[in-house]
Amino acid sequence: MIDRSSDAGLVEIAATTTEPVGLSSAEAASRLEQQGWNEISEPPLPGVLTRAADQLRDPMILLLLGAAAVTVALHDVVDTVVIGLVVVLNTTVGVVQEIRAERTVRALRRLAAPTARVIRDGSHLVIPAAELVPGDLVQLDAGDIVPADARLLEATALQVDESALTGEAVPVEKDAHAESVGGPPPNEGVGVVHAGTVVTKGRARALVTSTGAHSALGRIAALIADQPRRPTPLQQRLTELSRVLAIAALALSAVVLGIGLARGESIGSMFITAVALAVAAVPESLPAVVTLSLALGAYRMARQHAIVRRLPAVETLGSVTLLASDKTGTLTEGRMVVERLWTGGDRMFAVTGSGYSPVGDIRQIEAAEHEPVSPHRSDLPTIHAILRDIALCNDAEVVPPTDADGEWAPIGDPMEAALVVAAMKAGADVSELRSRYPRAAELPFDSKCRQMTTLHRYGDAWLVVSKGAPEALLPTGISGHGTGNGYDAVRRAAHQLAGEGYRVIAVADRIATTRPADDELERGLNIVGLVAITDPLRSAAADAVLAFDHAGIRLLLVTGDHPATALTTGRRLGLATGTRRTDDTPEAQDPAILTGSDLDVGPPATALERTRIFARIRPEQKLGLVQHLQGLGHVVAMTGDGVNDGPALRRADIGVAMGRGGTEVARQAADLVLQDDNLATVVAAIGEGRRIYDNIRRFLRYALSGGLAEVVVMLLGPFVGLGIPLVPAQILWVNMLTHGLPGVALGAEPADPGVLRRAPRSPGESVLGRGLAAQIGWTGGLIAATVLGAGIWAQVTDRPWQTIVFATLGLAQLALALALRAPRQRGGSDGHFLNLAVAGAFAAQLAAIYLAPLRELLSTDRLALGDLAAAFAIAALPAVVVRLVNRWRSSATGITEEGARR
Repeated sequence: MIDRSSDAGLVEIAATTTEPVGLSSAEAASRLEQQGWNEISEPPLPGVLTRAADQLRDPMILLLLGAAAVTVALHDVVDTVVIGLVVVLNTTVGVVQEIRAERTVRALRRLAAPTARVIRDGSHLVIPAAELVPGDLVQLDAGDIVPADARLLEATALQVDESALTGEAVPVEKDAHAESVGGPPPNEGVGVVHAGTVVTKGRARALVTSTGAHSALGRIAALIADQPRRPTPLQQRLTELSRVLAIAALALSAVVLGIGLARGESIGSMFITAVALAVAAVPESLPAVVTLSLALGAYRMARQHAIVRRLPAVETLGSVTLLASDKTGTLTEGRMVVERLWTGGDRMFAVTGSGYSPVGDIRQIEAAEHEPVSPHRSDLPTIHAILRDIALCNDAEVVPPTDADGEWAPIGDPMEAALVVAAMKAGADVSELRSRYPRAAELPFDSKCRQMTTLHRYGDAWLVVSKGAPEALLPTGISGHGTGNGYDAVRRAAHQLAGEGYRVIAVADRIATTRPADDELERGLNIVGLVAITDPLRSAAADAVLAFDHAGIRLLLVTGDHPATALTTGRRLGLATGTRRTDDTPEAQDPAILTGSDLDVGPPATALERTRIFARIRPEQKLGLVQHLQGLGHVVAMTGDGVNDGPALRRADIGVAMGRGGTEVARQAADLVLQDDNLATVVAAIGEGRRIYDNIRRFLRYALSGGLAEVVVMLLGPFVGLGIPLVPAQILWVNMLTHGLPGVALGAEPADPGVLRRAPRSPGESVLGRGLAAQIGWTGGLIAATVLGAGIWAQVTDRPWQTIVFATLGLAQLALALALRAPRQRGGSDGHFLNLAVAGAFAAQLAAIYLAPLRELLSTDRLALGDLAAAFAIAALPAVVVRLVNRWRSSATGITEEGARR
């Protein structure tokens, strides 16, 4: 243990005679009112006029404004009014969408706000960090983000990453006794910690000195100008698509302009027509619709306990091919329970009870006539020794519920809390034990040594207690003779318990008459026994694994546990392969397992592809695992909860952190935070991500098919005897109705029932890929052919053909919106928004034909009911064809059109 001592040093524990009580609740409330919230002020939202000006800078809107200027010069009042209405409505919708998206994102920030552990009124509480005030006593542990500037009162092996403030990459050692009068300034001292920095090692208790804007982080934030929000990758692709479409639409509009001029039309009217056509052909509101869809999707995820910290994660979720999941707290309940105690030979004890409640007892197995273990029994000295040791070599506590429906809760590491509960079940008074054996020094646990050792004073003697992984304790000079059975017995018992799915901890101790030398602290110890801890699988864990398999996502179990423990968990989750042994079939094959040692060597790609369980993985090895899997072409989601998980979470395509039991480092590094620490929530989040992407594709097919139809009608109309099929006001009206609420409603459609029963999409796939461009082509062509056919029929039969063309074009696009909606589950009631949007647009289209003011504005004629019925029937034909084709493809492939497997 010399290397360990030289790394961390033997930590001396300062003697304390009183337990601090912190501020009173009343005083804290008073200071909060005086000092304000402990948060950095967010930049003010831009005003409505600023947002409107941003909307008016859109190229398509500028083009419309140019056309409006031409109509004013030509004294064309009707077209000027229509263009003005379109600009006002488009700008209003854009501003409203932007405000709603911003509010949704800010609401998500509040949901993801960090917490702080404080001492108030003598009790340990977890409160939102924003409620901290100067004078609060805060508890800090490895993994925490420091919630405010504070002066250290106690510190044990404390190291803090201050790179957020100083840029220094190496963590800084902190000392509670370093500050003195005349010492260095607070922002340079080693006796203070600052808001926004990260505790990477050790623990501390500190007194808050500055909060909010008065903290070091707040002062820096005040100097930083607000930076514009970067668009998501999907938004970037769609914006580029819009540019390409705009160029194509302008080129085709120029052709229409040339055709009109060749027919002798006036240049003024044809210019306005060309501009209106260009605007109608391009879904200029697409970026705003996408932003709103992503933000609302993130909000829907939050309602399912999945907090999206970065909007691009919503898009990436739809591409995940592999999820590397932690075991504890993710696939399991995260409520560690001691179920077995082994103290040598055949002395195995069962521990009853559940959760962190100290209700239960300890009885020797196969000795049911024995009464439960209690402090009054003197015939079981070994069990009393191990219970004493696990209470002393321990930094955790458990606290009773605060209300009638509450539960006992751990403070500190859940595994150590389980050890405390086990001692309490035997009747031990943990607080009294720790007072009787005050801690004098310790070697804190770290992930490399997998061992923790504490030194305690008891009268004139010294007690050394060590706990850790069995394979870590035995090779360090610790004797197995304390159990009377030697190394082999300890190893056999540990292997047996691990094979049963338990996490096994070895406990060793010794009593010395003189204080041991620092480099001798962990030598000469005797194994007292083994503790077997389990973390029950979540009730929905196996179902979540099955759901991932159906979604084409491979789940990997990544744990620091013993391979035997990991294998047992894998079997329970259904990760085993093969068949059971019968007379004619081989024995079931367990899934392949790789260990941390295998990753250090560098496993071949074939081994990584077939392996589903990774055991004895140190946190820092997760980064290498993510890189290996990404190198194989996978889109990787990684779960984590510890400090050292941060790099892996950041490197993964989707980092998933635990909201309850995880550290702030993990949560800040992640893209997705699970409020309920439940892996089944990731399944729902992936389904939501796929729903959003599917709906964006639906909107593109709907909007681009309609725009293409309008262009084709205007191009071919003159060649089939229809002259100029639509006037500019009619084009803009149809565009306003179809690209307005119905288009937005398509983005809010519920998920396809088969969304989680198909392979994930390729991340390099174009948004128009997987046949969408061809679908847009034939759908737009079908609508155009139908509209032109209706116009020719109306002209031949001496009906108001231009109004019928106008009515048929608008109604055909509205019917298409209904045809493209997502398939419904039986009995489902979602999707009312689209029904209402289409109904409202349909009513507006009828108003344009039957209300005199609108007829004059749009140059339409009143249609007879028979003519309207004919136009309605003709307009429904493209939607019927699209629906039939979709159903045929669904029956041919077994899944929906959007879910077509590649």
